[in-house]
Amino acid sequence: MKHVTLMLAAFLAGLAVLAAGPAEPQAPPDAPADVELSGRDVVIRYDGAPIFEGRIANPDALRVARPSVSERGGVVNQVVALFASRGQVELSGTVSASGEAFACQSDRPARAVPIVRHASGPSRNLLDQAVYDRRRDWVLSVDDQPRTATRVEPLADAPGGRTFRLESRGTEIVLRFRPRFYQQHRGLRYFEPWTYSTWARPVVGWCSWFAFLDQVTDRDVRHTADVLSDTLRPYGYQYLQIDDGYERGTGLPELWLTPNATFPDGLAATAGYIRSRGLTPGIWTNATFSQTDYAVQHPRWFVRDAAGRVARGNWIDHPLDASAPGALDTLVRPIYRGLRGMGWEYFKLDALRHLRYEGYNSYRDYFERKHLDPGDVLRQYVAAVRDEVGRDRFLLACWGIRPELVGLVDGCRLGTDGFSYAGLAQFNSFNNVVWRNDPDHIELSDREAWRSTMVTSLTGSLFMLTDKPERYFTAFVEPARRAAPVLVTVPGQLYDVDPSRSSELAQVDAEVSGRDPKPFDAGLTPAVNLYELEVNRPFESWVVLGRTGGPPDAIRWTDLGLDPAKPRLVFEFWERRLVAAGADSFAPGPIPARFNSQVFVIRERLPHPQVVATSRHITGGGVDLLDVAWKDDVLSGRSLVVGGDPYAISMTTSAGGSNWRLADFQCGPNVPSVVRQEPPLVTATCQPKTGGEIAWRARFERVPAKPASAPATR
Repeated sequence: MKHVTLMLAAFLAGLAVLAAGPAEPQAPPDAPADVELSGRDVVIRYDGAPIFEGRIANPDALRVARPSVSERGGVVNQVVALFASRGQVELSGTVSASGEAFACQSDRPARAVPIVRHASGPSRNLLDQAVYDRRRDWVLSVDDQPRTATRVEPLADAPGGRTFRLESRGTEIVLRFRPRFYQQHRGLRYFEPWTYSTWARPVVGWCSWFAFLDQVTDRDVRHTADVLSDTLRPYGYQYLQIDDGYERGTGLPELWLTPNATFPDGLAATAGYIRSRGLTPGIWTNATFSQTDYAVQHPRWFVRDAAGRVARGNWIDHPLDASAPGALDTLVRPIYRGLRGMGWEYFKLDALRHLRYEGYNSYRDYFERKHLDPGDVLRQYVAAVRDEVGRDRFLLACWGIRPELVGLVDGCRLGTDGFSYAGLAQFNSFNNVVWRNDPDHIELSDREAWRSTMVTSLTGSLFMLTDKPERYFTAFVEPARRAAPVLVTVPGQLYDVDPSRSSELAQVDAEVSGRDPKPFDAGLTPAVNLYELEVNRPFESWVVLGRTGGPPDAIRWTDLGLDPAKPRLVFEFWERRLVAAGADSFAPGPIPARFNSQVFVIRERLPHPQVVATSRHITGGGVDLLDVAWKDDVLSGRSLVVGGDPYAISMTTSAGGSNWRLADFQCGPNVPSVVRQEPPLVTATCQPKTGGEIAWRARFERVPAKPASAPATR
């Protein structure tokens, strides 16, 4: 009987667990790891599990192993220093982390060429000297110094996590462990990545703001949906977001949910039409409340000044008090519940800086009397929006950096109105770790069409166009097609290459006006000219380098994290040409005026014919190549193509000390192709009528060497 009672108790306990839902994820400790040094073995355990298991290859060379910990204000810095008595110490081991971990650079090298690095697929860059575990927010690194050479490379994923090989050699090896890295070391106090994941899919589309400003109409939106669907949707454009101009005012929910006369059929009909054209509907909203009579009649739901009157602030009018009981339930939640019910799936939430600065910071004494922090109250406002739209809808915070909203928003507009890629180097370490970076909407102008689309794509950022739809029937649509979709990337650096903005984030709490960009908001003047994307696939790894300026002399392989002992092929994508590559560098040359940028696809030279680049995407195959193989003088592969878009595969004919000729090329069943031979390149262009996956096959033959001429005789 006792046994039955225990079984029943266990069963009831299990039901209680199921009823309560999944357990809250446990926060990792803000504490040092446990370090075990035993002979030649080095083991580091954090939160009860080993994160590093290593071995010293030559313990006789070790003079001393010295662990130490520094703790100040929640910032924990732990090191294990290995000093050699003679020669060099050699350490190798395995780093074990969660499935969100990646190899990277943890700290700015003393003499680094400013290059923004990102990676698609597990990074194998030789500059990596650290492993960052996003899920647990810790980093394990080896200090970069002249006395030490370090290599970190990914191993096969383990069940539930990832592993990396770490090898280091030097007269001094300093292993450094930092828990709560972004939260404490980088100062993002709301960063709790164990509670949320970053948006896992590309965000590419169109916004109505610069095209139509606040005069947008339902007719404009439907016409744009037709154009986008026909011209850009096959290339990865998904979202169509309407901006300011549809609402009847900024205030009560009905002003947002029942649009003005330029949207006569209502917002649900507009969203439905966008979706009928194969696109995802997105919509702009605003935190401003402008109905003075209502605010005066309901003062308990609004911030009040020292005299007890309803407060007013520039750009925000009457700031809603998100901490007041009933305020969010009455004035905010119904807006987003209604819009989601109408079918909107992408939400841009504007004026958040004004709610924080003019609305909350300017009336700090009001919140102090309630024993509340203004940043926490802003989180309450956005948390209500997040709750209503759900985690399966994209939520963009606008405008300027909003560190108090980390974990609540999927993306953040880095700077002021108007596209600027400067912020993509000023907050490069945030992208797809903290949120998705938004440089604002791209206009396909003469100067920016190629450059802006290129930088946005190579950094894995949020990518939205904003031209009038007629622009997409011109030649300017070409760079927009070649830069989309955007690969979802992770940063190659845990520091910002241009730190001038992110280093000032502490000023957020003191600002009282949001009128102009602040020292911590993304700027407009780029300080970086090189943007590197590492593409790693099971069949091949290569690098894409975007260039926006700088001297036209040599770019060194070592500055890109590439092995100088391996020969390289360099292909400029916009001009479709090979660039001469030297043993240790290549010269990019002047930037063509037409493109105002360059895109170099850099591959290791193989001892046989190989793919140099494809024409589908600026990554030279990162979006479209599914597989590539060489066997029995045949180069074959599978690719994703767009119907009606010629798909060119550029291949080498000079390799391994031999010359080759393309003997035969086939591109899927019933797909015509055209071949152009311009040694040392051959370009085969498939002409697919429909989109999807195709298989292609290129058979090569060696070209016999010409016999040496007989010596002349008299």
